[in-house]
Amino acid sequence: MIPMEDWVTIRKLKVTNPEMSLREIGKMLQVSHHTVKSALGRESPPGYDMTGRENPKLTLFKEVIFEMANVKHFRGSRIFEELRSKGYTGGKTAFYAYLDKVKIEAQKHYTPYETLPGEQSQFDWSPYTVPIGRQLTGVKIFSYVNGFSRTQIYEVSLSEDQGSVFEAMENSLVESGGVPGRIQTDNAKVFVKNPSKNNFQWNERYLHFCAHYGFEPSRSLPGHPWSKGKVEKPFQYLEDHFIAGSSFESFEDLQTKLKAFQHRVATRVHATIRTTPESLLAEDRKAFSALPTTRYIGIKEEIRKVTFDCLFSFGGSRYSAPWMFAGKQIWIRVGKGYYLEAYSQANKLIARHKLAMTRGSCVIEKAHYRGNNSAVGNFDRLRGLFLEAFPGYELFLEKLQAQKRINARRHLLQFLELAKLYEKEDMIKAIKVCMEYNVYNASFVSGYLEKHCRQTFNLPREPLIYYLSATAATAQEGVTRDLREYQLTINQPSEEGE
Repeated sequence: MIPMEDWVTIRKLKVTNPEMSLREIGKMLQVSHHTVKSALGRESPPGYDMTGRENPKLTLFKEVIFEMANVKHFRGSRIFEELRSKGYTGGKTAFYAYLDKVKIEAQKHYTPYETLPGEQSQFDWSPYTVPIGRQLTGVKIFSYVNGFSRTQIYEVSLSEDQGSVFEAMENSLVESGGVPGRIQTDNAKVFVKNPSKNNFQWNERYLHFCAHYGFEPSRSLPGHPWSKGKVEKPFQYLEDHFIAGSSFESFEDLQTKLKAFQHRVATRVHATIRTTPESLLAEDRKAFSALPTTRYIGIKEEIRKVTFDCLFSFGGSRYSAPWMFAGKQIWIRVGKGYYLEAYSQANKLIARHKLAMTRGSCVIEKAHYRGNNSAVGNFDRLRGLFLEAFPGYELFLEKLQAQKRINARRHLLQFLELAKLYEKEDMIKAIKVCMEYNVYNASFVSGYLEKHCRQTFNLPREPLIYYLSATAATAQEGVTRDLREYQLTINQPSEEGE
């Protein structure tokens, strides 16, 4: 069985160098091409069953060993002789392995480690309590630093579970514009299952995340904070120049001001590189690997069925979804520990709500129901927006208006709502089907799209022009989520503390 690190490396090499043969990859890693083929065929990393245990023969001498190693500063051979005289019957190997764990290293000096463009990024987070509205609120601020350019990206969340950590990391990758060779983290449980030197294990879900984006995971050893100083030091600057003395009207206000602070950090002269991080970001981006076309689907995404009154349940409360999804399945996820997002089976964001603070709440957006869109304008206004997105289909509008007469505006309005959820090519197919069968009904179009286009996962080749400032507008626009990956993770048991 190959190590999990080799599994990640093999998949990363194949993604970044698709022209490489299995034998070439095997030669680089000094494994057979059969091993490479097996690794590429696995959708999950190999697991480990080894569990560490304490040596009972050394348990009785814990305090004695600690004192002699860290107070009296005896050499290992001297400590071993002392233990023998006190009745220790174990071997040298077990003793020296235990001594390495309890011995406190003297303060070390180190030289800053500089990286090439795109070589390494670092990621960490820190909790803070800040005034939001009239209430002190605990938040987590995530920091992602590209090692060469020192460009720093901040994300904020009310949660630090694995889903929130992965969301902050992937948002940072998207905002950076590419994927570095490796990302340095600490030994938090979301990354590392067992941090011990003798039985180290990565968190399997994190390895899935690494393989999806194509970067190599690396970690700082316990007690070695200087190995990720590029990301830890800036937290002091954040505390002194942003957190201290600040208050925020809302969570949205906190996000906006944090991004403004991020821009100020990127445009100030950095003391080490003697220029602005923003000016070096282009060098990093040239060396980055390309982002995948789909986002990672984490364990926290769930499937829900929308009732015929356009509501779905989550956390003991109910939330609205657009009318065309009544009676259909959607999938949901929590963003930043604050938002609840709903996605269609066509992989489009259809609704975004703030999480209800109390169970039993019913959170409704009126625009999700028919007959509540009177403010968007008359038929001529909608006609202009339709032709702006679908030029050359004037005949469709003429026939729709002739057939529907009084209700033409409502059907056109609902058609434009559907256009927010499907690809432009699919909408054009629906237009042609309507003209072929001479049926100009929004429910017919919705049914056709649901039946023929629900499994579309491709990115839109060009953006549609929408007439509503809909809840679908997010920072993640342009990157879709492939539900096939969701199937790989949904059956995995959750781990305690995540």
